[in-house]
Amino acid sequence: MSFKCGIVGLPNVGKSTLFNALTNSNKAQAENFPFCTIDPNIGIVSVPDFRLDELAKISKSKKKINTTISFVDIAGLVKGASKGEGLGNKFLSHIREVDAIIHMIRCFDSDDIQNVNENVNPVRDLEIIETEMMLADIESIQKRLDKKNKKNLDDEELKLLQDVLEYINNGKNPKDLNNKYEKKILNKSGLLSIKPNIFVCNIDEKSIQKGNKYTENFIKKFGNKNTLIISAEIENQINELEQEEKTNYMKMIELKETGINMLIKKGYDILTLQTFFTSGPEETRAWTTPLNCTAPEAAGKIHTDFEKGFIRAETISYNDFIQNNGWQNSKLNGKMRLEGKDYLVKDGDVLNFRFNT
Repeated sequence: MSFKCGIVGLPNVGKSTLFNALTNSNKAQAENFPFCTIDPNIGIVSVPDFRLDELAKISKSKKKINTTISFVDIAGLVKGASKGEGLGNKFLSHIREVDAIIHMIRCFDSDDIQNVNENVNPVRDLEIIETEMMLADIESIQKRLDKKNKKNLDDEELKLLQDVLEYINNGKNPKDLNNKYEKKILNKSGLLSIKPNIFVCNIDEKSIQKGNKYTENFIKKFGNKNTLIISAEIENQINELEQEEKTNYMKMIELKETGINMLIKKGYDILTLQTFFTSGPEETRAWTTPLNCTAPEAAGKIHTDFEKGFIRAETISYNDFIQNNGWQNSKLNGKMRLEGKDYLVKDGDVLNFRFNT
């Protein structure tokens, strides 16, 4: 199950450079002119997890399979996109398909890289993007609330659309409604202004340790809960190095963790995702589920037949599996539990499903 994070922003802010670093490729064009990315680039990235390595060692697995997350590099947006300016209509249709939005924001000066605005102002740039998304949502909601379309909506969808419209019109943040509605209803709506956000402040190399005046102003306005300070150019350089060179380079610039890893972790956090494992001699594999996923739903991530014919889940926590050196000793030492249909899977669970076909 691969969740999609869309990378958006004004032209020439570093979206494609970050995408190339994330996917360890040069798949996305990263040239110095607006709209060099037109059709979205999609990259599927393995989610690093040290637990997978440890489980595979203990189970002596022939294969090790990471779970994945997808990143989508979407065409740059400009003011007036909701009315079709630039590549606005394409931008808006592509962004509706992602689960979360990564806002790439320019926080660096450069005479070499064009800026579509007169100066560097990350607060203004984000407000341009969010305004265009809200304008697009207003138009979409009004169409759906039209008398001939309204009859196709169920009560919950109708209430959500009305609430979002009211929030936007009254200058309130529509994301505050995320706690009021089920994720299924929110996702079905396709509205841009309620999607979870990560803010990536793209900085120059000399600002990598402490940020700069632009990141300070941005954090002062939007906070640092969902804000990451990353140099897309440095991430690209790191990705081109061999492991030993990579480690040495990161030590030299005093970078404790790559921005890519931080971004993946943050993506899991804002999408409220977790990981469970299956582990045996053939393979050890990580699987992604939402929080509060039941055991049958988790089984369904592996195969729909597992969910339909679910009987029980043999369950061992990651720590117990490691401390008891695998399945056999965990069973002998009473660390394996048999869980039924109501069990809510926890992050790090090692599971073996029993089912009828």
